[in-house]
Amino acid sequence: MSDPDIIFDLQQIGYSYSDLTPVLCALDFKVNRGESVAILGANGCGKSTLLGLMNGLLFATEGAVQAYGQRLTEDKLAREDFAHFFRSRVGFVFQNPDIQLFCPTVWDEVCFGPLQLGLSPEEVRQRAIDVLALLGIEHLRERAPFSLSGGEKKKVAIASVLSMNTEVLLLDEPESGLDPRTQAWFIEFLRRLHSHGKTLIAATHDLSIVDEVASRIVVLDESHRLIADGSTDEILSDQELLLKANLVHEHIHHHGGVTHRHLHSHVLGHRHSH
Repeated sequence: MSDPDIIFDLQQIGYSYSDLTPVLCALDFKVNRGESVAILGANGCGKSTLLGLMNGLLFATEGAVQAYGQRLTEDKLAREDFAHFFRSRVGFVFQNPDIQLFCPTVWDEVCFGPLQLGLSPEEVRQRAIDVLALLGIEHLRERAPFSLSGGEKKKVAIASVLSMNTEVLLLDEPESGLDPRTQAWFIEFLRRLHSHGKTLIAATHDLSIVDEVASRIVVLDESHRLIADGSTDEILSDQELLLKANLVHEHIHHHGGVTHRHLHSHVLGHRHSH
């Protein structure tokens, strides 16, 4: 019998593209209900692919992805009953909102997901009104998504997922394309969502947001393997691990006959050694 507190259970996951280039190798980890998890790794290590596997956009070439105690496969998601069950519980915010937005107006965009869930017109309307107000974008209601700024597009993409009221949010590089003010707003917004019981899984290489939005970190290295899984404090204080994963770099210079070494990263700032 499956554990109802486990939402995702990834077992020896591997993924390769058609040319057999490995993107993920032998990954094992679980995500429990109500967790806030950061998938941390350098660009190109497979973070986006991993989110795609967890959202049923891609399917493992090795191992098994289980969601809610059921194996997530192409055949399973082709079944209307399971697809409805899964899509009503797991939402995905893409790194690039231009990939996600396709409706003629912001209003249509925010209504699209709930309509696919078969909700009544009145419930769809109320959800759209509530979400637009929550994100402070009521004034964009009749605008075409393509005409918006990057930050506005990101908010609309988030709204289109939140209107489905999923219990899980998968976020690919959530800080990407946001100006500093919008990024600060978004980090606080994610914290509020988590405090209300949402399960958050965010893929990023930006250490500056990780300790703000996650209590647990899973680290991928450039060989596409999981090399660490621990608390945020534990992972961010492990300088050797961060160097190995190419998340910080060591800058060496000479001054007055003394060699100085500095670790550079968004979170660590400069750590000195001689």
